[in-house]
Amino acid sequence: MPSVDPIVIVPADPKWAEEFRSYALRLRAALGSTAVRIDHVGSTSVPGLDAKPVIDIQVSVASLEPMEPYVRPIESLGYAYDPTNRDLQRRAFRWPPGQRRTHLYARASGSFEEQLNLLFRDFLRSDAHAVQEYAKAKWALAERFRLDREGYVQAKEPVVWELLKRAHDWSQRVGWTPRPSDA
Repeated sequence: MPSVDPIVIVPADPKWAEEFRSYALRLRAALGSTAVRIDHVGSTSVPGLDAKPVIDIQVSVASLEPMEPYVRPIESLGYAYDPTNRDLQRRAFRWPPGQRRTHLYARASGSFEEQLNLLFRDFLRSDAHAVQEYAKAKWALAERFRLDREGYVQAKEPVVWELLKRAHDWSQRVGWTPRPSDA
């Protein structure tokens, strides 16, 4: 079913990193050591990568259960826990009313999903050619699926998987490990 929220890709904006930092500082203050890591992930975390202007924030916690130690502090900042999220590997939160659209997910520290997001981001940060390829695909798919978010996501999967294969090879060559938390 087509969405009413159009897919819009914009040129990379260096201010995205500053915006993330402002969110991350508030999250760190609210969560303290409950957040093992707070990272800027997704396309806006990669300098030079054109993207949907949505800041993706990954909060890593020791365990997704129990939820109270991290849900309450995140909600105190205006985010709303999304109980309809069907992905059992993360807990999703909606951005506060009046704030720019952000995606905030809590994931278990050391989990495959947490590590995969960090690997993908770090690989793209290291490979300008991959960034250009990914941006080109995103622009083309956004044009094709402008009002169909699910179609856009599905059509992007082969590109993402190809980049993830390359990220894996890169990680083996360079001995990748996650760098320190962004916040």
